[in-house]
Amino acid sequence: MTRITIQEHPVPGAGPYALATGPDGALWFTLVHSGGIGRLVPGGEPTLRQLDPGCGPTIVAVGPDGALWFTEYQAHRIGRLSLDGELDEFPLPTPDCGPFGLAAGPDGALWCTETAAGRIARIDTAGRATEFALPVDGAFPAALTAGPDGGLWFTLNQRNALGRIGPDGDVRLHPLPTEAAAPVGITAGPDGAVWFVEIGAGQIGRITPDGDITEYPLPDRAARPHAITAGGDGALWFTEWGANRVGRIDTAGAIEEYDLPTAGSEPHGIALGPDGALWVALESGALARLARTDG
Repeated sequence: MTRITIQEHPVPGAGPYALATGPDGALWFTLVHSGGIGRLVPGGEPTLRQLDPGCGPTIVAVGPDGALWFTEYQAHRIGRLSLDGELDEFPLPTPDCGPFGLAAGPDGALWCTETAAGRIARIDTAGRATEFALPVDGAFPAALTAGPDGGLWFTLNQRNALGRIGPDGDVRLHPLPTEAAAPVGITAGPDGAVWFVEIGAGQIGRITPDGDITEYPLPDRAARPHAITAGGDGALWFTEWGANRVGRIDTAGAIEEYDLPTAGSEPHGIALGPDGALWVALESGALARLARTDG
């Protein structure tokens, strides 16, 4: 049994949404409502960088150049913030495309989903984008991650499927067994598979590189799992947005759940922090630190 201690750290501004550990030993997070990027060194106080108030920063990731990159969902741009504070913003070729998911690929570029345009984009470190159309309409590609097989894997929230795109742009789709699963978060697991959450079905899923899918129902099927990450302990950790909890699933499918101390905190993003703890973005206005004790 994994025991955890949870501490919440208030963040000025509105709506921490997603977070990532930077190469500088700090947590970087997006403020989706107020339009900002935050930085927190564990044990210190958060600092904020204001962007255009309506740009809607969502997912943040470390780029191959060591900078922090993020999607601007409302402004239809990709942003880059260097560790010394230099900000660049790159409009995507397709207007009103709604960029959301973002990850560094194995080819030295950033890859993102375009939810409204039904495309996947590749962005080099100079900000030049190449877009790849998906073979289905209305799919709403959401989160994406670099897989263990050299491809980028992504969720198709409105098409009940996962997709994989290779560095050459070749796309393959994998329908999910459960109808109306509405997958969102996705991450590479410690077992050579890709793991994902089904916000509509209340399940955690696992897919191997050859497309074999296993689904694990949550005890509370209405929990609305949202984001998932590898926890550094050989397990996967995920947020339950609809139930105000954080969950843990090991690679055999055993599930544990932990209530957050503040009601209505709206847990979204989750990431392994530079201090070895799990950190969760609470859209209500805080970051939560989960310290683990095994035994």
